[in-house]
Amino acid sequence: MRGPVRHHDRCRPDELGLENVASAQGFDAVVISGRSAMTAEVLDRLAELGVKYLATRTVGVDHIDVAHAHELGLRVCNTGYPPEGVAEFAVMLMLIVLRRYKPTLWRQQVNDYSLGGLEGRELGRLTVGIVGTGRIGQQVARILGGFGSKVLGYDPYPSDAARAAGIEYVPLEELYRRSDVVTLHVPLTEENRGMVDAEAINQMRDGVVLVNVSRGELIDVAAVTSAIEFEKIGALAMDVFADEGGIYHESRVNDIIRNRDMAYLRQFPNVVLTPHMAFYTDTNVNSMVEQGVRGVIAMAEGPGSWASEV
Repeated sequence: MRGPVRHHDRCRPDELGLENVASAQGFDAVVISGRSAMTAEVLDRLAELGVKYLATRTVGVDHIDVAHAHELGLRVCNTGYPPEGVAEFAVMLMLIVLRRYKPTLWRQQVNDYSLGGLEGRELGRLTVGIVGTGRIGQQVARILGGFGSKVLGYDPYPSDAARAAGIEYVPLEELYRRSDVVTLHVPLTEENRGMVDAEAINQMRDGVVLVNVSRGELIDVAAVTSAIEFEKIGALAMDVFADEGGIYHESRVNDIIRNRDMAYLRQFPNVVLTPHMAFYTDTNVNSMVEQGVRGVIAMAEGPGSWASEV
């Protein structure tokens, strides 16, 4: 390994925080997961300990105070992974809610094999709106093309690659109006936080299916909950949830869960919640680990090296 990064390493099973940040002493770089909240306080301590590079094994960086890191002279990079895993999971969620698998599964647990109320819809006959047409959004479009779905897309930065994947670009309001299914594939920013609010939902079709495998904070939970109660939203499938920290990726079998929105939403038969696992495939896990290390090396080697620096 060239540059100022030392050869020795240490792996810890827990997340990085104020209580254990001292373990970074003696290291030039730290590679974290998305569960480690890099607040200003934690970053201050990392800088004091001599850490120069911070890599996150995630695409999103909303768990890092990037601006403060830059003020401290800490260089930060994120990682990517192949888009297929998350894209397949998003389409799987569409199929689960369209074919009413959740209430079907409930019934089978009590030997109820009746069909009343379980009539589904075929994905290939529906129009799907993809909000965010990056690598994952494009892969979703390619998969949907195999079903025969009509695919609309919205992105502030349209691309020829997305068009080649079968996406027809339209304004966001038109996407909402024309889509039977709306699926979100955008990073969380202050500009799009809560973007699916009451106004956005009112622009959507009655009975719309909403899928979110990006970030829970893109959703205005109160507005979405109300729309489910009044049957404006026909089904909701989310792999992420606001304030999921300390719940998702943990065993809380004997605990009281203090997230009333999550507890209330998950009881609806047309709502499917999964614990932030769309990314969790063997291919993606290996890729994130490798790219986290490669990102540190690239930052240390200087300009011209590979790194997804932010």
